[in-house]
Amino acid sequence: MQFEVWAPLTGHVAMLLDGSTYDMARDPDRDGWWTAEAPAADGSRYGFLLDGDGPRPDPRGRRLPDGPDGLSAVVDPQALAPRPVPPPHTRLQDAVLYELHIGTFTPEGTFDAAAARLGHLTALGVTHVELMPVCSFAGRHGWGYDGVAPWAVHEPYGGPAGLARFTAAAHEAGLGVVLDVVHNHLGPSGNHLPAFGPYFTDTHHTPWGSAVNLDAAGSDEVRAYLLGSALAWLRDYGIDGLRLDAVHALADDRALTFLEELSAAVDELAADTGRPLILIAESDRCDPRTTTPRAAGGLGLHAQWNDDFHHALHCAVTGESQAYYADFAAAPLAALAKTMTRVFFHDGTWSSFRGRTHGRPVDHRRTPAHRFLGYTQTHDQIGNRALGDRLSASLSPGLLACAATVALTGPFVPMLFMGEEWGARTPWQYFTDHPDPDLAEAVRAGRRREFAAHGWKAEEIPDPQDPATRDRSRLDWTEPEQAVHARLLDWYRTLIALRRTHHDLRDPDLAAVRVAHDEERRWLTFRRGDVRVAVNLSPDPVTIALGRNGVRVLASWEPVDHPGPDGRIHVPGETAVVLAP
Repeated sequence: MQFEVWAPLTGHVAMLLDGSTYDMARDPDRDGWWTAEAPAADGSRYGFLLDGDGPRPDPRGRRLPDGPDGLSAVVDPQALAPRPVPPPHTRLQDAVLYELHIGTFTPEGTFDAAAARLGHLTALGVTHVELMPVCSFAGRHGWGYDGVAPWAVHEPYGGPAGLARFTAAAHEAGLGVVLDVVHNHLGPSGNHLPAFGPYFTDTHHTPWGSAVNLDAAGSDEVRAYLLGSALAWLRDYGIDGLRLDAVHALADDRALTFLEELSAAVDELAADTGRPLILIAESDRCDPRTTTPRAAGGLGLHAQWNDDFHHALHCAVTGESQAYYADFAAAPLAALAKTMTRVFFHDGTWSSFRGRTHGRPVDHRRTPAHRFLGYTQTHDQIGNRALGDRLSASLSPGLLACAATVALTGPFVPMLFMGEEWGARTPWQYFTDHPDPDLAEAVRAGRRREFAAHGWKAEEIPDPQDPATRDRSRLDWTEPEQAVHARLLDWYRTLIALRRTHHDLRDPDLAAVRVAHDEERRWLTFRRGDVRVAVNLSPDPVTIALGRNGVRVLASWEPVDHPGPDGRIHVPGETAVVLAP
C-alpha cells in the first residue's frame, strides 16, 4: 500500500505502521511530499515521525480510533463506497432542511441511532438532513466546531463506516444529506498540522488565533488539502452538499479565492457524477456576491443562511432587543417585511451593533429566493444564548406556530433545528469535553465572563465541561407523543405538505412577494402567487382586509372562518392562517 504525506519543512520522515518503522523518500515530482510502500490492511495503525518526533497522525487520515492524539487507522475505501441507492435529486428551491447534531439527536449519540430516527423526518416531510460537523475533535462530546482533522470522522459517533451507513440509510429513506464543515479554523486541542507544514499563517489573525493559510507561502498545498477533504465527503461518502461555516472568517487575499475554487470543483464533480451537489454558506457580510454565480463575478456558492430574516422574525415574536437584535427590534414587522422582499435588512444601512454601515443590496428581481435559507432557530441562535433556551421556553404554542408559518411558507428555503417541530422543552446548551484541564478552565471562565457583561451571575451559566450540560441538551423523544407537542408537530407537517403541493410556495421570484403589516396591532400578511398567509402575533383577535380575491382557508392554527365577500378575515390571537383560491 502506498502512503504519502506533505511535510515540506522536515529533513527526514519515517512511518510507524503496526509497530514497524519505514523510512519515507522524497517524491521527485512533488515538492515537499514524502512517500513509502508498506504492507497494510483495513484497521492498520500508523503515524509519521518528523525528524524523529512523533508519531503523529496522518493529516489526511480517515479514521482516528483513539482520538486526535492517537495513531491513524487505514480505512478500506470499499467500506465507504456509497450503496447503489440513487440519492434524491431534490432541487434546492424544493428543499426543506433539518439541522441536527449527532451527539444529542438521540440518547446514544451515534450515527446508527440517528439513522433509526429517520422515519420521523420522512413523516415530517423534510428533504435534507444537515449534519453539524462530524470531524474528529478532542474529547467525546462537543458541538463539533473544534474539529482538528478535516478528513477524519469522530470515532464516538461511529467513525467513517458509521457516517457511510447513515448516508446510505438517509438515501434509502429519500433524504439528502448536507454536512457542516469548518475551514476557517481548527480546534485548540489535538491539532498536529503545524508540525507538518505551513497550514497556518501570521499574515492574518482570527478570533481563534493565526489564520488558516489560504494566501501566504505554501497555501497552494493547504488549499488543496481543504479542497480534497471537501470533495471526499461528497465523492466517497455520497453526501449531497456542504454547509460552510463562517466563510466571512476565511482570510484570503488571493485573486482567485478559496471559495471560488471550491465552488468550481464541486460543480465539476456534480457534472461528472450527474448528482446535484450544493454549497451553503454561513456569512455575516450580507453580501449578495457570496451566492452570485462565478460567471457574473460572484463566489458561486449555491445558497447562504439569512440571519437577517431570523433576527427580524425573532424580534417580532419575542420582543427581544439586546445586542444585534437592537436594529431589528425598533420596528420588527417592518424589518421582517423588508427581509422577506429584499433579503437583507442591513443592505448598506447603519448597524448599531457594528457601529458602522453594513451590507449590500440584493437584486431581488434577478436573484432567486432559493439562494437563501430562512429559519426560526439554529444551533447558534439557541446555543449561544446564556442558558441555551429555545423559543419554546418562553413562547406560547400559538406564537411558535406563527413563527413556523412565516418560515415554512415564506420565500426562502426553510431550515428547522432538531426538535423545534414539536416545541422541544430541552435546551440546547454550549458543551465541551476538553481533556486538557487548563483549556477546560479557560473555556469555562470565558463563557462566564462573556455573559457577566450582560448581567448574568457566574453560577447561572451552565458549565460547558459538566456532562450534565450535554445531557440536558439531548432531545426527549417522549415529548412528541404528548398532546401539546403533538399538535405543533402536526402543524409543521401540515405546513411542509402545503409547501410541497403548492408551487407558489416554492416560487423563487422575490419580486413577486407582497407583504403588508400593522406594527401596532401586530399582524402581517404576505402573498406568494395565489397563496395568502395571515399571521396575528397579538393575543387579541384582529380583522384583516385581504381584498376581494376569493381565497379560502387551507389551514389555520386556531379555527378561522373563510373570508367574507368583502375579503375581510377575522383571525384569533396568536394564530396563523394559510389561504388559497
